[in-house]
Amino acid sequence: MFRLWAKEFKDNRMLKDTVIEDASDDTRTHKVFGALEQVCIQFDLGQPIWLDSTISEFKRHDKARFSQDNFIEAIDFDYLEIHVIEED
Repeated sequence: MFRLWAKEFKDNRMLKDTVIEDASDDTRTHKVFGALEQVCIQFDLGQPIWLDSTISEFKRHDKARFSQDNFIEAIDFDYLEIHVIEED
């Protein structure tokens, strides 16, 4: 089972969170992108852009933060954080 935890923060307070589960046989990359897409649908957000710094942070820690720089439209929170909490 693959599980990804997504949290939206503003002023160091968590506004909302969700856990996305994926039991498919997809690759890890497909699972991450699919889970992020589901998070964006639930939180009513546009898809964030993976910058080089975001990618390297995710590779090192299985965690990434998407701030205003990662979004095309304006966001009303400080950052969206995703964290892989369980993998097959």
